[in-house]
Amino acid sequence: MDLFSFGEEQAPKARLLADRMRPETLDDYIGQEHIVGQGKLLRRAIEGDRVSSIILYGPPGCGKTTLAHIISRRTEADFVKLNAVDASVKDVRDVIDRAKSAKSLYGRQTILFLDEVHRFNSSRQDALLPAVEQGVIIFIGATTENPFHYVNGALLSRSTLFQLEPLTKKHAREAMLRALSDAGRGLGFMRLQVDEDALDHIAQTAGGDIRRALNALEIAAVTTPSEPDGSVHLTLEVAQESVRKPLAKADESTQYDVLSAFHKSVRGSSDAALFWFLYAVEKLGMEPMTFLRRLIVACSEDIGLANPQAMVQATTALEAYRKIGWPEAKYNIAQAILFAVESPKSNATTMAIGKAMSIIEQSGTLEVPLHLRDAHYKGAVKLGHVGYQYPHDFPGNYVTQQYLPDSLHGQHFYDASEQGMEDKIRQNQQLRRNKDKRTTK
Repeated sequence: MDLFSFGEEQAPKARLLADRMRPETLDDYIGQEHIVGQGKLLRRAIEGDRVSSIILYGPPGCGKTTLAHIISRRTEADFVKLNAVDASVKDVRDVIDRAKSAKSLYGRQTILFLDEVHRFNSSRQDALLPAVEQGVIIFIGATTENPFHYVNGALLSRSTLFQLEPLTKKHAREAMLRALSDAGRGLGFMRLQVDEDALDHIAQTAGGDIRRALNALEIAAVTTPSEPDGSVHLTLEVAQESVRKPLAKADESTQYDVLSAFHKSVRGSSDAALFWFLYAVEKLGMEPMTFLRRLIVACSEDIGLANPQAMVQATTALEAYRKIGWPEAKYNIAQAILFAVESPKSNATTMAIGKAMSIIEQSGTLEVPLHLRDAHYKGAVKLGHVGYQYPHDFPGNYVTQQYLPDSLHGQHFYDASEQGMEDKIRQNQQLRRNKDKRTTK
């Protein structure tokens, strides 16, 4: 039973082609074979009317709502659809109250499908949790955003997550061919002549979004003048007018992912690092400063003293961006990125920080050795703050003495690598440590 329908009550001609052509069964469903192919878990659950709480995560037009529609037609449970954009806590509680009544009076289960669940804030998601935990409702959430960023951990842990993959040009083409041949729900009643390159253009430009592809096909079909014989000819030019390239989405999850890809590429690929930076700024509209900050971090985290000039390049690029702005500063920033990627790499600084922080977390309050304490006041000698040896008074500007607290004496955090300039530091470290060992014997 579908309490909130998907639009079937509207007159067929009043509904968009994508709605009219929505698959009714799993056999008609296009794509996502990894979760609804023969023998797969979700398919078995749907066919056996055994669906438990699930979250469907994937890009627009990949079939999330269609799967919910198929479930609504297969299940014996009451099926309720809400959209998180306009649903309130009261709407959710009303559904829960009706679900309790249906279960106690008739033994009937209720499935709540919440579309765009990422638009539901934390408090509204909390209102769902007790009913899901108690089995009052079966929850199905659909989202285009990373659920680990937008769905409460408690609700996520009580649901099975299914990730839907982006559909392809092949899938969009298959959906359009179905629509062209279906006289009842599709465009088969029209005398359409569709050029192959027109179909290919719509499929390609839709970017795997079947809904966009079908709606573009319908626009082309109903707005193109008929030929003298009553037929309608859809050419490439018509297709180009009917569908536009979608704007790249730059939601919070996407920005995190692109920034992560950029940083990881700085460790190993000039081409990829430059690509992700320019793609993010030019295509997604992200702020260059975000990448400059990450680049500066990478210069210490991943390059360090193997090439200290990487930090100089990065901070200089940041200053150039502040002074001359975008797009002129793209050259300065690109130069700094390429310099960083092509630099020898060392994470010795990162490892040193990790070792030191681990010791700090395990230690209580530690005393500063007496000879290292401030001695610039009268009475310091009486307190025993003496014994510090000034390194510049010794050959090589180095002298063996204790610098760490007593309990950590002899502990090493920073071990220079053999990469780039750090190799010289490593050799110097070894000389000093050998000298320390000889002195302490």
